[in-house]
Amino acid sequence: MPTHRGSIRIFSFLGIGVYLHWSWFLVALYGIYYRTHEYSSLGWNGLEYLSLFSLVLLHEFGHQLACRQVGGTTHDIILWPLGGVAYVSPPQRPGAQLWSIAAGPLVNVALTPVLLGLVLLSRRLGWDTSFPDVNTLLHVILYINVGLLIFNLLPIYPLDGGQILRSLLWYVLGRAHSLQAASIIGLVGAAGIVFLAIAFQSVWIAIMAVFLVFNCWRGLQQAMILAKLAKIPRRAGYACPSCQAQPPAGALWHCGRCGQAFDTFVTQAVCPRCGTYYDMTQCLDCGTLRPFHEWIAPATRGL
Repeated sequence: MPTHRGSIRIFSFLGIGVYLHWSWFLVALYGIYYRTHEYSSLGWNGLEYLSLFSLVLLHEFGHQLACRQVGGTTHDIILWPLGGVAYVSPPQRPGAQLWSIAAGPLVNVALTPVLLGLVLLSRRLGWDTSFPDVNTLLHVILYINVGLLIFNLLPIYPLDGGQILRSLLWYVLGRAHSLQAASIIGLVGAAGIVFLAIAFQSVWIAIMAVFLVFNCWRGLQQAMILAKLAKIPRRAGYACPSCQAQPPAGALWHCGRCGQAFDTFVTQAVCPRCGTYYDMTQCLDCGTLRPFHEWIAPATRGL
């Protein structure tokens, strides 16, 4: 996944930073000059690419705002050649995960009738002859929106469709096994993308296939970790402020200074070897970092 390294912050909205990865500019230049035959000037090619940018951005904001609605934590949005990534941390519940993921495609669903109406209006007004560039741009935006919707709903992890499938399986299989099943199904789907790349001799599809295979494999590894984590006894009296999960008991945290493994809830966030104090504690279930004093369960704070 893209990170802030090599990304440029372009603006912030509702406290959510939006970043552009440097590689986005290279692909944008290629996309603008490649489709020169579609319009009368390159300016329209630029508008087409900005429309793609806007559709992806609206999609990612759908994820962000839905995550906030279910009580999750939102971070930034990074746009790169393979689309956009909304870094969100919804509560570790299948319903919260499902809504946070499904809200992105639902934005494209809501935009489809609006864009279709504009296309029909342009046809009725005769813009195909009087304003051909505008007419072409409206058609392309509609196709891009529908294409993004269909592609994102493919049941391949970590696409939205794969994550929606994982959230639904979570109700039946549990957290770890649902991720395992979704990752395996995703690998099968990614293998199909590989064959498409070979059949069409497309470097772009091949890059997408490699990205999907890599992330499906990471999903399988994460599922194995979650399965082991679920078997570890939990420590009473503490709970993650983000996902409310009780932390596992054992020397599962590591000191960044000396490498010592320790149970941060036994040592009160202090490394027993070098004495380093960690005011922020990472949840091994949801991955968020929260101040150590916030981990005390509400029922025990007054004791």
